[in-house]
Amino acid sequence: MTALVQSIRRYGRPAFFGTRGVTRRALVVAAMVGMVSLVPQGWEVAFDAMSEAYLAVAIFVAGTLALVSYAERGLKIDLGVWLSEHRRWQVPVAALLGAFPGCGGAIIAVTQYTRGYLSFGAVVATLIATMGDAMFLLLAREPQTALSVLAVSMVVAVISGAIVDRLHGEDFLRPKTGTAEAPVSNVQSDEEREAGGSEYLWLALMVPGAVIGVLAAFQIEVDTYLASVTNFELGHWLGVAGAILALLMWAGAGESRFACNSGDLSCDRGRPSTLHKVVDTTNFVTSWVIFAFVGYELLVAAGGIDLAGVFSVWAPVVPAMAILVGFIPGCGPQVLVTSLYLSGSLPLSAQLGNAIANDGDALFPALAVAPKAALVATLYSGIPAFIVAYGWYLWAEMGAI
Repeated sequence: MTALVQSIRRYGRPAFFGTRGVTRRALVVAAMVGMVSLVPQGWEVAFDAMSEAYLAVAIFVAGTLALVSYAERGLKIDLGVWLSEHRRWQVPVAALLGAFPGCGGAIIAVTQYTRGYLSFGAVVATLIATMGDAMFLLLAREPQTALSVLAVSMVVAVISGAIVDRLHGEDFLRPKTGTAEAPVSNVQSDEEREAGGSEYLWLALMVPGAVIGVLAAFQIEVDTYLASVTNFELGHWLGVAGAILALLMWAGAGESRFACNSGDLSCDRGRPSTLHKVVDTTNFVTSWVIFAFVGYELLVAAGGIDLAGVFSVWAPVVPAMAILVGFIPGCGPQVLVTSLYLSGSLPLSAQLGNAIANDGDALFPALAVAPKAALVATLYSGIPAFIVAYGWYLWAEMGAI
């Protein structure tokens, strides 16, 4: 990730990496609190949604991130050197990096492209394969669907990446400074930032929350067994507490997680440890999932709106709308699309189109280090997204094929 920071420094940091992030995040949380307060029984609805977001999604996000982060730290393999020696595997490896839940793999792929180790077709494959943080949500709620979407995305990514390389060549739109660089050491000279009280409290809630969440995934409801003894819904309120803590930590986080969590030596608090990265990214995903869950439940509770019925009227254009949402940078809109799919408000064709078209948070650093390549690759991802989404719509949902 040090190479990514160096690339961002070289090309400049975009405006959204500002110092006013805390204010903006706090306003988003305040807006949600205001909405909840205006709806009759809004807090009951919100607490249910928050508990579900924490116990059904956040604990699995944290577990996955911890596994991947500590594996990266332990292996210490220079991916760029390997890719330069095995060029025919660049597109498949890039698709595999993009397929990892979250945006870490896709960010690594974009970094290798700017360093001269990956082709432009491989970048397209990465952005097609990645579903960003929305994949965590889909894996937690519908793992079979998630694996199916992932398989389709990877196949489409490899085919599309190979076609793009054949049409444009490997160095298409590569920044002029993007020649192969010397490998960057994974060892940082600065000290890691020590965990604070909030991180330890986060762990204290996450550990029992993980146990309760895993049991719930196997249809074992802890509160059902404990209610007769304690007369208290322990699991429910632990989920609420964990969700509130995640929101508060996310709203109070300083700079963007791309700016400080990737080893930026300009961060005056020291280099974040693996624990900090896991906590920060988990809070980010959890917060957006909470916004999506709470927003949807409040909309239904306040107006009795049947979003599934609304979208069914516009069924032919819904996949196209989901694809357009996929072009929006960031994981928040994509988490919302996945939440709507899981609630039954969007068809699978829309989920497929969004999954292929969206780049999640990976588009932010891509725009910073290679803006032209990022924009063109994003637009290219819309072509297979349209073909797959409407192919599924006509064949499985309309029965026209």
